[in-house]
Amino acid sequence: MTRILIVAWTLLIAIAAPAAAQCPRSDALGTARTLVVDPAATPRVGTKSFPQTLPLADKEVVLTFDDGPFPATTGPILAALAKECVQATFFLIGKHATEYPALVKRMAAAGHTVAHHSLSHLNMEQTAPDVAIADIERGITADDIALYGRAATPPPVPFFRFPYFASTPALLDLMQTRGFAVFGADLWASDWNPMTPQQQLALVTGRLAKARKGIILFHDPKAQTAAMMPDFLRYLRVNGYRVVHIVPPAGATPGG
Repeated sequence: MTRILIVAWTLLIAIAAPAAAQCPRSDALGTARTLVVDPAATPRVGTKSFPQTLPLADKEVVLTFDDGPFPATTGPILAALAKECVQATFFLIGKHATEYPALVKRMAAAGHTVAHHSLSHLNMEQTAPDVAIADIERGITADDIALYGRAATPPPVPFFRFPYFASTPALLDLMQTRGFAVFGADLWASDWNPMTPQQQLALVTGRLAKARKGIILFHDPKAQTAAMMPDFLRYLRVNGYRVVHIVPPAGATPGG
């Protein structure tokens, strides 16, 4: 069954890739390239949390979204990404994935990478280790059940982001032992703070203009993020940025 689920994930990517290549809009931003992230070689990335990040060229960005899915806002974000023929990575909360499995399937069908963000968004630094581990594992299981119909061992997408970027050395070691890449970010949209879509657009584009590249963190349940996403993608296109889509190695086997 594990092999079947991994093959299913590979087919989802294969099906989505031609769709992206056949983007109906010749002037769309598009996805410039796909970057395979091997957890064995890249166990931790994102300079907000770790010394290293992904090997991105100048003006290359990776779009990531945390805390979804949430219909009122994730749906419009998926529509904005589809209009520009762009693939992103969604780090899901397991409880939300369980509540809205159709949205999880919609993400994968559009070619996005479906990754993990725990079951209930606990601060793992302030949580007993056994509770933290259980919440991580149950979140991964919930995401996979929402997407594939049952849990996969090992999970086909071994990508994880700690809630609040709050981890411990022991938990980081555990995730590495299990074969997961732990993602931080290189710049934040800071969309957990109340602001208008226009203010958020100015904030994130200003930060990107200084950083020039990197893994960008958004939160798809935020209404301001959903509202500003079409303008942000337009900014990337007009200013010559290129979107990089991250995927796991084919047949990834965490812990194997």
